[in-house]
Amino acid sequence: MELIHARAVRHPGRWISSIVVVFLLVCFIDGLFSNQNFHWDIVGQYLFAPNILKGVLWTLILTISAMVIAIVLALLLTIMRESENRLLRYVANVWLWFFRGTPVYTQLVFWGLFAVIYPKLGVGLPFGGPELFSISTQDFYNATVAAIVGLALNESAYLAEIFRSGVNSVASGQLEASAALGLSRRYTWTRVVLPQAMRIIIPPTGNEMIGMLKTTSLVLAVPFTLELTYAANAVANRLYLPIPLLVVAATWYLAITSCLMIGQHFLEKHFGKGH
Repeated sequence: MELIHARAVRHPGRWISSIVVVFLLVCFIDGLFSNQNFHWDIVGQYLFAPNILKGVLWTLILTISAMVIAIVLALLLTIMRESENRLLRYVANVWLWFFRGTPVYTQLVFWGLFAVIYPKLGVGLPFGGPELFSISTQDFYNATVAAIVGLALNESAYLAEIFRSGVNSVASGQLEASAALGLSRRYTWTRVVLPQAMRIIIPPTGNEMIGMLKTTSLVLAVPFTLELTYAANAVANRLYLPIPLLVVAATWYLAITSCLMIGQHFLEKHFGKGH
């Protein structure tokens, strides 16, 4: 009986490609830190400067506030689109059509001018009827509110599509079983549909939050001048050194994004149990 001698398959291509990648990475890192045009001393000086840290804080405030509002609106829009009421479905579709069809920068400019367009908000009968209640827009509306509203309304349209895909991934038999058990629509959504849909919803929503973090750099259109990108540019314009301050801003964006990705990983792990 002839014995078969098994031999490990060699993969020289893997070793060669790994060596090439490591070599290129070392060259890139060496070129990055040896290039005096980056002014690494300026980067270290301003990385934790008070005005930069203030910009980081405001960027986080804008991101979290806008995402919380957008998630609530997106959930309402998803329920409206799944409703049997044709008017609710139409309103939700028009909302998505408008906010996905116009640039976020244009929307931010509009919300920045909202108090100029509507100096007073009120409730009354239409077509010239008597006014029941009114309030000056200037009393509650400022650049911070405009930035958060503009970011949140735009994001809600995209999140609504993500939520709809998650809801549609739940088997129709689950809804039929809930109805057969006499569960209310509210209980069905909160206890049956959403927990199962979260496995599909979490990954793209995490990407949207990372995108929101970077979209906050556009709120200058409002104008809102406290977030990270504007703070870094203000220092760069004063020093006439844009590159090191761009590195400072990019470093903070990468750090925050890394934290968000870690949080997303644990959320996916939690809601992915059993799959």
